Amino acid sequence: MPETAARIERDPLGPVKIPADRLYGAQTERARRNFPLSGVTIAAMPELIVALAQVKQAAARVNQRIGDLPADVAEAIIAACDELRAGRHHEHFPVDACQGGAGTSTNMNANEVIANRANELLGRPRGSLAVNPNDHVNRNQSTNDAYATAVRLAVHALNERLCAALEGLALAMDERAGAFGGIAKLGRTQLQDAVPMTLGQEFAAFATTLREDVQRAGETARLMLEVNLGGTAIGTGIAASPGYREAICAELAEVTGKSVTPAANLIEATWDMGAFVLYAGMLKRVAAKLCKIANDLRLLSSGPAGGIGEIRLPPRQPGSSLMPGKVNPVIPEAVNAAAFRVFGLDVTVGYAAQAGQLQLNAFEPVIFWSIHEAVHLLVNAMDMLAGECVTGITADEARCRENLARSTALATELVPLIGYARAAAVAKRAQACGSLAEAVRELEPAFAGHISRLA
Repeated sequence: MPETAARIERDPLGPVKIPADRLYGAQTERARRNFPLSGVTIAAMPELIVALAQVKQAAARVNQRIGDLPADVAEAIIAACDELRAGRHHEHFPVDACQGGAGTSTNMNANEVIANRANELLGRPRGSLAVNPNDHVNRNQSTNDAYATAVRLAVHALNERLCAALEGLALAMDERAGAFGGIAKLGRTQLQDAVPMTLGQEFAAFATTLREDVQRAGETARLMLEVNLGGTAIGTGIAASPGYREAICAELAEVTGKSVTPAANLIEATWDMGAFVLYAGMLKRVAAKLCKIANDLRLLSSGPAGGIGEIRLPPRQPGSSLMPGKVNPVIPEAVNAAAFRVFGLDVTVGYAAQAGQLQLNAFEPVIFWSIHEAVHLLVNAMDMLAGECVTGITADEARCRENLARSTALATELVPLIGYARAAAVAKRAQACGSLAEAVRELEPAFAGHISRLA
């Protein structure tokens, strides 16, 4: 086969051969070869690419305004960033998500793609230094503030997807709660019969717990808009023009339409990973709630003949290669599996956050990769649970009535009337004779009409 056409670009370590049709340059190609780890590339993280383009665009605007970039170069960089923000050229981000270097490889990948595309817009060939990745696209920046800011913007964007999925699942639960509002059933604690409730109340509670996390996630994600942009390498702002440092956060707020503000202490903000730890914990909280809901759906639909069987999940695939007619609760099970993975990703974020030394944490790439995967899993899991399971759930009203009637749950209604001890005696008798109504008629005949009404 003929060798793929190539061009030669250079970085501080020397010449590098690059496929001619690639927009990236020498440092990206080195990183592509250096980190053959996960197989997940930055191209799979569009939120990060868009956020990087927003940072570079804001920087180019300020740098043009203060005279640090020629107008034609700045305008070409801004135009190239617009294309990235529109979803173009993302295939030119081949660096592995699992990488060393504190994000330098990803930052340079963006710098090189933007520079080469800007060169094309100016009528220059790829690899031309008319627009230079370091001197122009990365002007007044370091990876340690530009990449770090982009990561936070990307998490904020991911959170919008998470909240939309939470609300979508909550709406599905609301709809089922309305449909099941009049169905009396048995409430349970510690897997034992407890007190009466309705199936609608059970599903309404699912909706409420999901909406709580929409609010909590939004509160946590707002921390991502406090950034260290302008701090360059360690937060001191070394090598950045004073006019740039004063203007860049306000310009980024204008570019993104978000309330971006500079952190109170840029040195601390350059190494502190606390906001990511909080957000990963928030994702773990969502995962824990989803696990609980999925477990409940599996329990309530268990059997159907030999279990609780009060609801029926929509059948999605045969449940066994051996047992005919068996249908497993595969959608809730898959939700559980996704949640277990999120628990592990939270642990990764915690380890990475504590692993920084002195003025930098080198592990922001694995922190963002973990959060990105966790949000992706949770969003897909909630969309799947809503569309493939919750909206198709039906109630077995007869089974709900039967389980309630055979239990001692209604005896709790007698406590205000006859006291706990006498109600306990009725419940014990009901367990022996198999009927609460019969036990009431036998032991507390004056209240037989009351329990009949309740039943």
